[in-house]
Amino acid sequence: MRISQLFGKTLREDPADADTSSHRLLIKAGFINQLVSGVYSYLPLALRSLNKIETIIREEMNLAGAQEILLPTLQPEEIWKRSGRSVAFGETLFRLKDRRDRDLVLGPTHEEVITELVKGHIRSYRDLPVNLYQIQTKLRDEARPRAGLIRVREFAMKDAYSFHSTQEDLDKTYDGMVSAYQSIFSRCGLDVRAVDADSGAIGGKDSQEFILLTDTGEDEIVLCGSCDYAANMEKAQSNIESVIDDTKGGLKEVYTPGIKTIDALSKEFHVPQTKILKSVAYVADGALVLVMIRGDLDVNETKLVNYLGAQNIHIATDVELREEGLIPGFISPLGLEGVRVVGDHSVVPELDVIVGANREDYHYTGARHGFDFTIAESVDLNRVQEGQECVECGGKLTINKGVEVGHVFKLGTKFSETFGATFLDSDGTEKPMIMGCYGIGVGRILGAAVESNHDDKGIVFPKAISPAQVIIVALNTDDATVDAAANLLYETLIGQGIEVIIDDRDESPGVKFADADLIGIPFRATISARSIKNGNTVEIKNRMDGNDQLIHLPLDDVEKIIEAVT
Repeated sequence: MRISQLFGKTLREDPADADTSSHRLLIKAGFINQLVSGVYSYLPLALRSLNKIETIIREEMNLAGAQEILLPTLQPEEIWKRSGRSVAFGETLFRLKDRRDRDLVLGPTHEEVITELVKGHIRSYRDLPVNLYQIQTKLRDEARPRAGLIRVREFAMKDAYSFHSTQEDLDKTYDGMVSAYQSIFSRCGLDVRAVDADSGAIGGKDSQEFILLTDTGEDEIVLCGSCDYAANMEKAQSNIESVIDDTKGGLKEVYTPGIKTIDALSKEFHVPQTKILKSVAYVADGALVLVMIRGDLDVNETKLVNYLGAQNIHIATDVELREEGLIPGFISPLGLEGVRVVGDHSVVPELDVIVGANREDYHYTGARHGFDFTIAESVDLNRVQEGQECVECGGKLTINKGVEVGHVFKLGTKFSETFGATFLDSDGTEKPMIMGCYGIGVGRILGAAVESNHDDKGIVFPKAISPAQVIIVALNTDDATVDAAANLLYETLIGQGIEVIIDDRDESPGVKFADADLIGIPFRATISARSIKNGNTVEIKNRMDGNDQLIHLPLDDVEKIIEAVT
């Protein structure tokens, strides 16, 4: 590949709308071009890297025993309605109609399609297990595409689906896929953490995300500094320190004009927020649900959605509250009728607390769970906070930013039961297949790799996914000797199976060096009139070692040059 002929040029200035380092560098280095928000064209350099990522993925998937297939992007919406995910995905689904007025969707994922496919081919337990994967274009109408390739609306994804006769067999395949994922990310130069995660609209009970920790990530990851505990904020748990108070002042209604917030109550009564109960009202699938939680904590809405099994949920409006006889800012669990009340684990019995009185400008003091009011449903609904105790070892928890690059799920029988994907077991009974699901964002790996491998000069590609191994920078190209030497090295390295880019442009050394650093090829080989004069040598720079140290090798010592760049 010659830079003089390369489609896609480097930019001198940073793109104005780039919101992360990877977004800025991939555009500036001529890898991607935005068509509309969240939709990109991949130029030759990017496609080289993406092809390498896909090759690594295929190698590891094949090694894990998975078979490659290709499923349709265009899907009937009817199967999404059958699974219930037409509602769950909501506006994220791209919907359309064909000329016969049939409702279709552009696939954001393929659980429904693969289940329909497999049920027509599997008859007996002898046909199981089966593990199928594809690398396919997915489409999701993301509300807020951001960070270049990190969150887009059209993207390449490797998704795999396994089918089993027993839970034990699923567990074995799941563990094998986790190992394959760790190999994929390691080979791509990504240092990722496997964390417990919420399954979201995919479904299933158990899942893990593979997270690249970075300050520009949109996921919040909870880590323990003393053990291996790691979880997405949506799933994270902590030990909540108990509040001990022997005060038993008795229930009193107190006039509190205009005091509606936890902070204001804390200051008014000179008590910590741990002595106040927060009443948070939601509408879940059309029904009002009141969540009670300690005043210093916040509701984790993902936990709430999962507990309720709700499809749609939102904070109740003042109008919705008053329709149910509740007073905004003064909601109380006392004396409620016809309203479902769910309490967080932080709401403990026998502790004197302050709660609303469900009367304008009034609160109760001295209210006690189990005496003055009772919450029948008590579950973990709180959002973990920095510095809380780890549920596994008691160590301190930290909250970190990260980017999800892979996700694996134990789906169980959710889809197989819905679509009638059954098999005849050895005992002659018909049973639903047990499923697993495993996803990797191909373009997201590229974006994440750049996000974690760059410096102030540009991209620093891991060797395995770099567009090339070596970039030859030919200076003084009007010098026939230099031009001949650079081209000879170019042809020689290609002949040895080494991927090479040559910068043969008529540009200044400064421009060429800057572009080489920007593009991020692991090794730079510079040939100039000076290097020819000084012993017919080539200057080799390792872009990955973080310094500008050069080594000088004879141009005719091909073996040493190859050794230096491989």
